[in-house]
Amino acid sequence: MHKSLTPRLIPALITLAFAGSASASGFQLYGEQSAHGIGNAGAGSAASAENASTIYYNPAGMTQLQAREVSLGVTAVKTSFEFNNSGSVTPGFSGNGGDGGGWGFVPNAYMSWALSKDIYVGLGIGAPFGLKTEYDKPWTGSAHSNSFEIKTVNINPSVAWRANQWLSLGGGLNFQYIEATYKRAAGVSVVPPAGVLNRSDVTLKLDDTGWGWNVGALISPTATTKIGIAYRSKVKYTAEGDISVSGPSAAVNAGGSSNAKADIELPDTFALSLSQAVGDRVELLADVTWTGWSSIPYVDIMRTSGARNGQLAQKLDTRFENAWRFAVGANYKVNDAFKMRFGVAYDQTPVPGAAHRLTSLPDNDRTWFSLGAQWKPTKTTALDLGMAYLYVKDAPINNNLNAEGKGTVTGTYKDSAWLFGAQYSMSF
Repeated sequence: MHKSLTPRLIPALITLAFAGSASASGFQLYGEQSAHGIGNAGAGSAASAENASTIYYNPAGMTQLQAREVSLGVTAVKTSFEFNNSGSVTPGFSGNGGDGGGWGFVPNAYMSWALSKDIYVGLGIGAPFGLKTEYDKPWTGSAHSNSFEIKTVNINPSVAWRANQWLSLGGGLNFQYIEATYKRAAGVSVVPPAGVLNRSDVTLKLDDTGWGWNVGALISPTATTKIGIAYRSKVKYTAEGDISVSGPSAAVNAGGSSNAKADIELPDTFALSLSQAVGDRVELLADVTWTGWSSIPYVDIMRTSGARNGQLAQKLDTRFENAWRFAVGANYKVNDAFKMRFGVAYDQTPVPGAAHRLTSLPDNDRTWFSLGAQWKPTKTTALDLGMAYLYVKDAPINNNLNAEGKGTVTGTYKDSAWLFGAQYSMSF
C-alpha cells in the first residue's frame, strides 16, 4: 500500500526533486539546500543567515532577514562511480557496469516574513536525502544491484523569536516523504534445457511519510560575530510497497512477487557554525556537523503477502557509523553589488569498510573544493551561483553475499562529483 497525505502535491514535488547521488556523505543532500552554501562548501551554514534558506540550516536566522523574503534555487549534481573489478565471483554476471553515476537536479524554495519586529515565520521545501546509482546491465554486481534510487521531499514550517540583541531562537516541524526504488537481477535455472541460466529482474518499490522537528539558536556576542547552533531530529518510516519479479519462469515470478515493507530511521544532525566579519569586506566562516548515521545499522525488507508472508526478502547490511563534517570558507565583498565565495570541507563517510560497502552506495570520505559568487542588481534582489568539486577517496569493496546466492563483489570504486547551484532571492 502506498501512502500519500497529499496525493497531488507530493508526486509533483517528487518529480521536481529528482536527485542524483548525494553531495554529502551517505545519501545526505547538504550543499544542495542553497547555492551560497555550495560556494562556501557549507561553511557557516547555521550562522550566516544570508537569505531565507536559513530556514533549513537554522530557523533562528530568520530574525536577520528583511520583513518578507523569498528564495528559490536549484542544484545540478553530476556524480561518477566507476567500478574496477579485482576478483569478484558472482552468479553468471560479468562487466564493470560503466559509470554508475549521472545527472540529478534538486530544487529548493523558502519564504519568510515578519509578524512583528521580533517574531518571524517561514516555510521551506527541499530534499534533505537522495541517492541514485544506475549501472549498465548486466554487470558483475547485477545480483547485488542494477539501480537504486531514493527521493525525499521535506516541508518545513518554522518560527523564530528574537529574545534580545544577541540571542535568537527558532524551531520548526518537518513533514517528510520518502520514495525508494531498488532493482537487481536474479538467475533462474529452467528445464528444458537443463542448467541454462536465465535472468530475472527484481524490483522493489517503497514509500512512506514521516514527521520530524528542528531547532536552532543564533548568538551574536559582538556586532561582527555570529555563532549558530542547530539540530534536526531523526525521521522514522515504515515504508510499504511491493516486490515484483519478471523473467522466464512464471512460477518464479509469482512466488517471488509480494507486498513488502521496511523500517528505516533517517539520521539526526547537529551543527555548530561561526561567521566572523573582518573589516567591511571579508567574512570568515567555519562549520562542524555531526550526523547520526548509526540509526541505520541495517534495513530488513520483509514480505507482507503471499506464500512467504512474514519472511525476510532481503537484508541491506549497511552497518553505518556516525560521521563528522568540517568546513571552512570565506566571503570577499568586491563592492555593494558583487561578492566572491570560497570554501573547503572534509566529509566523513558512514560506511565502515569494504565488507559493508554496497554497490548501491559506493561511498567514501570526500573533500570539497568550492567557489561561488553573488550579484545584487538591486538592494532587494540577489543572484547566487555556486560550484563545487568533490574529490572522493578510492572506495574498496569486498561485499560477500554468497549466503544469499548473490556472490561476492570485489574491487575498487573511483568516485567524484560536481555541484552547480543557482539561487534567486528577493525581499519586499
